[in-house]
Amino acid sequence: MSASPLDNPILSGLLGDEEASACFSVEADLVAMLDFEKALASAEAAENLVPAEAAEAIAAALSPDKLDLGKLREGVARDGVVVPELVRQLRAIVGEPFGRHVHFGATSQDVIDTSLAIRLKALLTILGRRLESMIDRLGALDEAQGTIETMAHTRMQAALPVPAARKIRSWRDPLIRHRERLAAVEAATAVLHFGGAVGTLEKLGDKGEAVSRRMGDALGLRTVAHARHSERDGPALLANWLSMVTGSLGKMGQDIALLAQSEVGEVRLAGGGGSSAMPHKVNPVGAEVLVSLARFNATLLPGMHHAIVHESERSGAAWTLEWMLLPQMAVATAAALRAAELLIDGLSFEGRPTST
Repeated sequence: MSASPLDNPILSGLLGDEEASACFSVEADLVAMLDFEKALASAEAAENLVPAEAAEAIAAALSPDKLDLGKLREGVARDGVVVPELVRQLRAIVGEPFGRHVHFGATSQDVIDTSLAIRLKALLTILGRRLESMIDRLGALDEAQGTIETMAHTRMQAALPVPAARKIRSWRDPLIRHRERLAAVEAATAVLHFGGAVGTLEKLGDKGEAVSRRMGDALGLRTVAHARHSERDGPALLANWLSMVTGSLGKMGQDIALLAQSEVGEVRLAGGGGSSAMPHKVNPVGAEVLVSLARFNATLLPGMHHAIVHESERSGAAWTLEWMLLPQMAVATAAALRAAELLIDGLSFEGRPTST
């Protein structure tokens, strides 16, 4: 049993996405957190803040399969974050005399937020690829069937005949604009979070900037002037983009569901859902799920805006809220893009070509 339909063993076939969910798995999170600790030790050794032998020992010893997940769970329940118990275990794994150099100068939020940044970069690669695929699919549909005459509807009433291209382009053009926005979203999220206890890297003296630069290069993340521990506009910008993508797909789904009504019959769906009571029905399941996922993300988006409100230098409450919401929005968006691909692949417009 699962509390979320996105990873429910049954419902996830409709609402989930394994590839996107993998970015938020405990395995991916632990690997990214350990990558942070290895990059930190290596950068600090290069700047003579820890012995080179310590960095080598840390790189050689740290592996997710050496961690006790049960104790990590207990640590989160006690401390509110996983890092204190994680660091305790890592120092024990590395052992003397180098274990004490693990995590030097860093704080819990550095590890957790940088792990998320690494995984969001992978997620945006997945979403960008699928978005490109959807744009291409809709372009091909326009080319093949765009001249077929359909009826335009304004305020749910029949208006004037229009070519199918008019409808297809209203689905495709917003996705093109979302693709253009993606670079800004990645720039705001693929960021190294490294500031120490209160964002000043006080333990590193005048070496903080150099260590940050080396870590960013190693992890493939952009370095910024100071840690963004309490500046959450980046995650909120991503959440807004996710909701816009699913919203645009939801608009397409709503249109297709209406066009597929028996009384309208302007599109045919090859792969609609069956009914247990009425065998003649072809339910527009793919179109409906796009509407549901759009509304789901639109519902969660205000919560991500609430999570911008961090008090002072760090908020446990706002930060935890972000953990609860952002992964669901990301997986929902991936699921929507996957469902949209299947929907368009099985869609054909009915009617007659407009006269030339």
